[in-house]
Amino acid sequence: MMIANGKGDKEKETTKSSTMMSCFVKSHKAEHDEVKEEMCEVKARKAGGWKSMPYILGNETFERLATIGILANFMVYLQTQLHMKLVAATNLINIWSGCSSFAPLLGAFISDAYLGRFRTIAFASIASLLGMGLLTLTAWIPQLHPPKCTPQHLKLNQCLGPTQSQLGVLLGALALLGIGTGGIRPCSIPFGVDQFDPTTEEGRRGINSFFNWYYATFTLVLLIALTAVVYIQNSVSWVLGFGIPTGLMFGSIILFFFGTRVYVYVKPEGSVFTDMARVYVAAYKKRKVKLPETNVEGLYYDPPLQTAMFVSKLPLTNEFRVLNRAALITDGDLSDEGVPNDKWRLCNIQQIEEAKCLLRIIPVWASGIICFTSMSQQGTFTVAQALKMDRHLGPTFKIPPGSMSFISMITIGIFIPIYDRILVPVARRITRHEGGITLLQRIGIGMVFSILSMIVAGLVEARRRDSANAHDLPDGVSPMSVMWLAPQLVLMGLAEAFNIIGQIEFYNKQFPENMRSIANSLLSVTMGGASYLSSAIVMIVHATTGKHGRPDWLANNINEGRVDYFYYIISVLGLLNMIYFVVVARQYQYKAGTMVKEDHKKESTFDTEMTPNTM
Repeated sequence: MMIANGKGDKEKETTKSSTMMSCFVKSHKAEHDEVKEEMCEVKARKAGGWKSMPYILGNETFERLATIGILANFMVYLQTQLHMKLVAATNLINIWSGCSSFAPLLGAFISDAYLGRFRTIAFASIASLLGMGLLTLTAWIPQLHPPKCTPQHLKLNQCLGPTQSQLGVLLGALALLGIGTGGIRPCSIPFGVDQFDPTTEEGRRGINSFFNWYYATFTLVLLIALTAVVYIQNSVSWVLGFGIPTGLMFGSIILFFFGTRVYVYVKPEGSVFTDMARVYVAAYKKRKVKLPETNVEGLYYDPPLQTAMFVSKLPLTNEFRVLNRAALITDGDLSDEGVPNDKWRLCNIQQIEEAKCLLRIIPVWASGIICFTSMSQQGTFTVAQALKMDRHLGPTFKIPPGSMSFISMITIGIFIPIYDRILVPVARRITRHEGGITLLQRIGIGMVFSILSMIVAGLVEARRRDSANAHDLPDGVSPMSVMWLAPQLVLMGLAEAFNIIGQIEFYNKQFPENMRSIANSLLSVTMGGASYLSSAIVMIVHATTGKHGRPDWLANNINEGRVDYFYYIISVLGLLNMIYFVVVARQYQYKAGTMVKEDHKKESTFDTEMTPNTM
């Protein structure tokens, strides 16, 4: 007979509940002892600390330099060196970016469940090196790229594109780079944090400093990739522009393995994805079990958390109540020691609420895809626009088209301190909110800026196209200065400052500490979804326009197309997405009872009960 069915008299039910509680007492004592042993082990270990940081940060820095250095100027390489059509090059970049963005989820699972962080980073770094080396060969060996295109062939649009074998080598290089990204990105930060002892004051300070240095090196990578590397690729040599990051990647691997004696290694403890799968399976197995009307203590499996790290204890909620069956104790679920006989039939409350956290965030997460679709145009059509504009800065220097996104980065760097030191304190006095505005409001403001950016991009492109066609120069370049692209890039920088940073903070606050890897991966997955959506829109526009003897909007010759209409389509989608976001945000319910590590007080963002957000 199942306790959850509510049958039998109260005495029997009370007796069974008492029996189960006694089992809990036995198991809880053993679990507490295990946690104490783990804590002692953590305190006894000698962390790698700052001795290991040059190896870890060096590896991550050079991997990002290689990937960002390629992506920032890759559109130019595909069009000018491989002579790929505009639509084909755009789709290739979008699909590769999407795969690279989803890869960290798989890398995190493999690392947590099987290999551990060190081995995952090691294998991924070698994959990145092979990918960079293969990509360098496509620019170096004549047989791996099409013959050079003469100005006459370029004007007549008769340049030879890559053969199937040449394209196969290119795709192989990108696949290896994607594998490298999938392994390094989700593991570099956790592996760095592993080197410090969080139970000591020195260790906690070291972790905070590590994050500062991590993002400082990331900013440095962006500066180098968008300026020096892009300039070398455009003005000196593509072989050298790809070869330098390849050499640095090789050096970073050597450096990474030099640190093996000072690293702290944490064994894989299983993936949170497995726990989520158990929740769904257990809930399905008990789909016919009747849930009690109230969450009575003792009817649900709720042992102490078995972890040495600080993790917020989540109370049972009634949202997505069907999943609560997974923790409902029925006959035969518990052994004499009070532990589950089948982990795929009985889960604890913490596992259920962690699964609910992900379900709760999915609608908000989905709203970010179209916003990121606007941002992804900086690496494709914005570069295509820059190629057909006057890029002179002075009598001799020409701005590399791939460096134009540098304007967005400068905007972010200037605006963030102003926002943090001036705008937030002013807004805080008005709204009485600790952050000045809520995180969902910040995300929404970013969406508004992304819509405005696409509208401005369309207006600028219409003027650029008219100017280019009016002058009809041999190379099709408009005398219009490339700095006309600055307004749309500034607006996009503001969109990133509000939306991206808002999403990062939102995800990290809405997930428990042990799910931070998922929180950090969600932004990457959003970028991947945006890349796929952008590719789908490009293919639909390319297939449906250009009939009745007219060139399609995304013609290979951008002066014959109507890229401005393409921008307007994205802006309309952004407006519809904004309406959807407002509806979702108003219905969103924050997760229950989160504690702050420092003073163990509830954050102002969270309530002890699930409460709807008011934007």
